[in-house]
This record gives sequence, C-alpha cells and structure tokens, in this order.
Amino acid sequence: MSIQALPEAPPEELRFHFGFHFIRWARELWQSRELVRTLTERELRSRYKQASLGYAWAVITPVIFMVVFSVFFKRVAKVPTHGAPYELFSYLGLLPWTFFSSSMSQGASSLITSKMLLNRIYCPREVFPLSNVAVAAVDTTIATLILGLLFVIKGRAPHMETLWLPVILAVQVAFTVGLTIFASGVMIYLRDVRYGLPLVLQLGLFATPVAYGIEVIPKAARTVYAAANPLAGVITSYRTTILYGHPPAWDLLVPGAITSAAMLVLGYVAFKRMEVGFADIA
Repeated sequence: MSIQALPEAPPEELRFHFGFHFIRWARELWQSRELVRTLTERELRSRYKQASLGYAWAVITPVIFMVVFSVFFKRVAKVPTHGAPYELFSYLGLLPWTFFSSSMSQGASSLITSKMLLNRIYCPREVFPLSNVAVAAVDTTIATLILGLLFVIKGRAPHMETLWLPVILAVQVAFTVGLTIFASGVMIYLRDVRYGLPLVLQLGLFATPVAYGIEVIPKAARTVYAAANPLAGVITSYRTTILYGHPPAWDLLVPGAITSAAMLVLGYVAFKRMEVGFADIA
C-alpha cells in the first residue's frame, strides 16, 4: 500500500486571510457596548471597594502632583503662565495627562489581566482596553470637580472659548484610545512592554508640557513636536481656551489631530491583525 505524501501547505481555501472589515468590526463593538459598561463597573468596584478613601483616590493623584509642581516649578523654575494662577495652569495639564497615563497603564495590560474571560467568551477583544479607558474617563471626570473648585478659590471663571472643548477632547480621546488598544495587543506578544511602560510614562510626563508651557520648546520645532506628541497641542489648547479666552492652538492641535486619527485607525487595524493569536498566547 502506497503512502501519500502530506501537502507542504494547507489548501488555499483553508488558509487565514486578514481583511479590513471596519463596518463589521464597528457593528460587533456596538453590540458589545453593554459588556464594556459591565467591565467598567466591575473595574471601578474592585478598585475602590476595599479602599478607605474610595473615589477620592481619583482626585488625590492629580492634586498631589499639582502641589509638587507648584512648589518646584512656580517658586524655583518660575514657569511663565501669562498671568494665570500656576495652580490652574498646571492642573489643566494634569487632567488630560492623568487620563492618558491611567488609560495606558491599565488598558495596555487589560488582555493579560482578563485572560480567563479572554479564553472563555467570544467578544471583540478591544472591549477590555476600552473598558479601562472608560474607567480612566470616570476618574478624570471626578478629578475635574477640583478644577471648578480652583476657579472659585482663585476668583476666576472659564472663558466662553471653553465651548471648543469637544474638539480638543476628540483629539485627546482618539490618540489615547488608539495607542492604548495598540499597546494592549503588543503586550500579549512582548511582555517586556509591561515593565517598560511605567518608565516611559514617567519620562513622558516631563516630555509633555504639563508642568510648563509650550514656550519651552523652540518655535521652529513645535509643529514636529506636536505631531509626535499630540498631547502637547491638546494641553496647550485647553489652556488657551479655558484660561486665556483664545481659540485653540491650531498650529499645534491640527498636526496632533492628524497623528491621533492615524494612531486610532492604524492602532485598531494592527490590534485586529494581532487578535487571531491572543487566545493561544495569553
């Protein structure tokens, strides 16, 4: 009896072919919106249930950084704030940065920490990092209450140009979501990212105009800088609109918006491409 040789490769119809199915992906994600809400609620409960201060921890971190920055940068470095109280100036930088860093630090490892669910239920895998972004959004919303208190204490009020906030917020969220989703997929395959990410975020805090203004960056390099770090344009635009009553810093926000849109699309596509191996590797 002759033995037939095995084929060197599976037939074409059995091979996996990756395609760009944005409409199907969007439909599946929308159908899983209740799961995102459930995961968000579970994370909020587990994070603050055993904590004595509860949701106050969402406020403590940015307030402590504001106090430290006020002591050092206001008195020692003498950062120019163009007449605005430094506490408001720095806190407007800390809010978007805290949202970004919290989303990244928790969302990037969300697939690893949820691997039991990852292997047991079928759902779009991006719901796990997205739920952590939602948790960071809740924490940031709570921390925003301190901003209102600071305006009252300093005897100031936000300007009408604050109405530009949805545009600025869209750039911030697009960049944060895109990078968080991408990082969560990469961490499944490269676990070293889990240990290097906290260091990168610590360095990023000082590489982003949180404690200082955009004036520190040479004028000729600001466009490239804003494109490489969209949070620079976001933070500067929050300050120009809310504090100073000017339009957003378009020269910084537009390059950052282009980068953010590209990061959202490319990060999501890369995530879906990596998704096929999550269950086996996680």
